[in-house]
Amino acid sequence: MYLEYTCEQISADKWEELMKGGKPINYKWLVNKIKRELPYLYNELSLQYYNPWENDCKQTKTHYILVHSAIEYFIRK
Repeated sequence: MYLEYTCEQISADKWEELMKGGKPINYKWLVNKIKRELPYLYNELSLQYYNPWENDCKQTKTHYILVHSAIEYFIRK
């Protein structure tokens, strides 16, 4: 598992491609997985605090999509 892109790094077409087929994901589960496997990202984003975008997080066949501070983080599974 690794951070592949943020929405700021890709084109609108690539964003559409990565978001296609996204399904809701349990935010707490995703945060715990990030804490275990990507601790630098967990710490950098201070994921221990409330995130008003937690209901916008998704997963696709290839990515977990964490939304934080209105930025999508595309994490390759």
